[in-house]
Amino acid sequence: MLTDKITPMERARALAKGETVDRLPCNPNVANGVARVYGCKISEFNTSARTIANAQIASYRRFGYDGVRIFTDLFPWAEAMGAEVSFPDDNTANMAKPAIADISEIFNLQPADPYKDGRLPIHIEAMKYLIDELGDEVGCAGGIVGPFTNAFFLLGTETLIKLMFKNKEAVHRACEVSLETCIRYAQAIIDQGLTPTISEPLSSCTVVSPAHFREFGAPYIKRLVEYINSKGKPVTMHICGKTAKIWEDIVDMGIAGFSVDNVVDLKKCAEQIGDRVKILGHVDPSAILYSGTPADVRRAVVECVQQAWDAPKGYVIMSGCSLPVETPLENIEAMMDAAREIGYPVNPEKLEKMLSV
Repeated sequence: MLTDKITPMERARALAKGETVDRLPCNPNVANGVARVYGCKISEFNTSARTIANAQIASYRRFGYDGVRIFTDLFPWAEAMGAEVSFPDDNTANMAKPAIADISEIFNLQPADPYKDGRLPIHIEAMKYLIDELGDEVGCAGGIVGPFTNAFFLLGTETLIKLMFKNKEAVHRACEVSLETCIRYAQAIIDQGLTPTISEPLSSCTVVSPAHFREFGAPYIKRLVEYINSKGKPVTMHICGKTAKIWEDIVDMGIAGFSVDNVVDLKKCAEQIGDRVKILGHVDPSAILYSGTPADVRRAVVECVQQAWDAPKGYVIMSGCSLPVETPLENIEAMMDAAREIGYPVNPEKLEKMLSV
């Protein structure tokens, strides 16, 4: 495995000044696969802040990527507001039951206290360990599921989709109370010295129409982004699936970076909105990083760089979503090594030669 010449923090500062660096930023989004690097069970993340942090630190030390984040699954915020979550012994948590069983209970929903409710205090404590260990070396983030996606978990996905047509007030109520939880958690992240990032998988055009996204999702996500920005922090957001029809809406929210799924046309995305937001993506986490060979990974990284490296606001090599837990570690190494081999500034002729090998 190749080694870096500078730290991720030094790289980020130099790029911000337009200086030459050793390589483009690269983040494989190892997610709960960090448990495999550290040698613990994923279920330990539900009870031990120290284990969450240690696993993230171990994975960063192993691969040297350009960002670490405290984020274990999609459900801690809904769980803290009353949803039921199931916890496999050694895999990622799953939603078991929405927070309310009947829409008549919607005004019983209350925003969570990140220092008291559910697993949120464990995550906040993990952030303290992470920033103490790595804060001077690499960007440290705390992940949040955005208010629109969290509303789905409070009411149930099928129920919320039906309510978009039958009871718009209920949807707005769920989004509003979710937003308050998100804002409180974002402030807790900032108070620990980290930067919030937003995951909004159910904002995908694969799930809801652009019209419904604009009516129910975008206003609340934008308010969350504006709150974080008002505290002096930039926002990177990820949305799964197809998003081309809402790119302009996303840019208008004021985010600094947009992480795209591998189903997105990366070149088109960089051309359309890369002058206003940094683009992150989008090596296929399943077909390539999980199921492919190191050679497949290397080729996919080169192809992604060809499509987006010259985006005016910057580009980060990243997986299209969180990696499957059992992603081969040699494939993660291959992704990082490809970024190091490409270097920076990027030479398009070198990219072509790498593809011909």
